[in-house]
Amino acid sequence: MYLHEVLQGRGRIMCPAFAGNVSISASELDTVLREGVPVIVLEVGRKTGEGRDPRISYGEGHLPGAHYVEFETDLVGRPTGTTGNGPLPEVSGLQDRLRAWGVDDDSTVVVHTRQNPAVAARAWWVLRWAGVADVRFLDGGLAAWQALGGPLDTGVPAPAAGTAVVRPGSLPVLTAEEAGRLAASGHLIDARGPQAYAGDPQRAGTGHIPGAHSVPGSDNFLAGELRDATELRALYAPHLDGHALGVYCGGGVSATTTVLALASLGVEAALYPGSWSAWITDPARPAATGTLPGVYPATAR
Repeated sequence: MYLHEVLQGRGRIMCPAFAGNVSISASELDTVLREGVPVIVLEVGRKTGEGRDPRISYGEGHLPGAHYVEFETDLVGRPTGTTGNGPLPEVSGLQDRLRAWGVDDDSTVVVHTRQNPAVAARAWWVLRWAGVADVRFLDGGLAAWQALGGPLDTGVPAPAAGTAVVRPGSLPVLTAEEAGRLAASGHLIDARGPQAYAGDPQRAGTGHIPGAHSVPGSDNFLAGELRDATELRALYAPHLDGHALGVYCGGGVSATTTVLALASLGVEAALYPGSWSAWITDPARPAATGTLPGVYPATAR
């Protein structure tokens, strides 16, 4: 039995072909796990330099059968002088990891975190970019699962033998030049916070790509959960004019929450993976400071 067959008739049709199908609630995940639907669960942890190692928390209790995904080594490639802080992972290494997690081409994968939702959104994006068609973001993360009373497990699953074949480019990406052109046309969204977007005219390397509009990625969530479709449409209404959209942030992480949010509305947006950290590696690329008049600056809300 497939995931969409279990959830069909329960108020939400979850089918891989459905454009807005990007997330799953804790109660829906509980349903499919109880029904014995084959679902691969991935918990993503990112070391921040503050607090305890997220792998320790994982070892103390995680969703049943969940594999641990280390953000820094599994979802990000090796930075170079021009890639920025969050380049795409190397294809062969990513394929090896997917297979070790048990992922096949037709697998349903649920990603979640106990940290900032962007950590899991990056995993959702990377797997979709790699060609895994049915990836779901667990809305509310581990906290939502625990609030539901869902069980936790301390066993670490053994490496599996998945057969997934990575097909890079299954989600669109932007080069710096393409990001610059989209910004100039008014169709590039900056997902950083308002202070980073505004920058400091006295400091080189701060500000935003000229023409980019500010919609912080944190605005996609309310109390850790993805806002509903009505709220997201209102949030992005000024930008949903039928033109191609691009998104960037500081290092290609928080912008994935915007790609996720727009995908939940059936809108495809391209990610500039290197984002601002890559943009500023070329001193010839321009930077703007302040906010754009007459658009949707975060500082004006």
